[in-house]
Amino acid sequence: KPQSYMFAQMRQALGIPKSTDILDHLHALPQPAQDEAQTAIRAIERAAMVEQEAQPGLNELISYLEGRGVRMGLCTRNFDAPVTHLLQTFLPGKTFSPIITRDFRPPKPDPAGILHIAQAWDLQDGAESLIMVGDSLDDMVAGYKAGAATVLLACKENEGLVEHECTGVAIGRLDELVGMLEEGFEEREREGEGEGVKNGAGLEG
Repeated sequence: KPQSYMFAQMRQALGIPKSTDILDHLHALPQPAQDEAQTAIRAIERAAMVEQEAQPGLNELISYLEGRGVRMGLCTRNFDAPVTHLLQTFLPGKTFSPIITRDFRPPKPDPAGILHIAQAWDLQDGAESLIMVGDSLDDMVAGYKAGAATVLLACKENEGLVEHECTGVAIGRLDELVGMLEEGFEEREREGEGEGVKNGAGLEG
């Protein structure tokens, strides 16, 4: 489940305001300050890692996608340890490749990570046949800019993103996506656009 409280802790540790992007700030620091800041941020992530909870419907969605041979990748701003912990704890034996972590630059909201996945899969339409599933503004913006369909996993903390121009459709549980895919996935019609139908691989940030 979302652990958005981490971001306030990270900004407090770094002494930066909410308006400053955490990773942009980290990458702009000189050495050895950058390494020290990275260590502080990773300590916060490791502490939160042990409190991770699976999103409702996660296993149902992944089993559905796996059963239909749908490729799955991950695009996240986390470093590798929390990602490994999540996969080993909640999705043992499931295949996600490529896995884009903080080491990949530029990070979300830049679409480069999603486009990298599309290239790794040798997709001929760029990212247009991908579905980006996520719960943050960075997820929606990155997916939209890459040309992918976007699915917001909505909750109280991000309800303001449901009608955002970069959000294609919103769901309350991950397994809601199963029925949408079975019926023929469609994003909502955005202002100035016609409805589009996009099917493909699920990406979770």
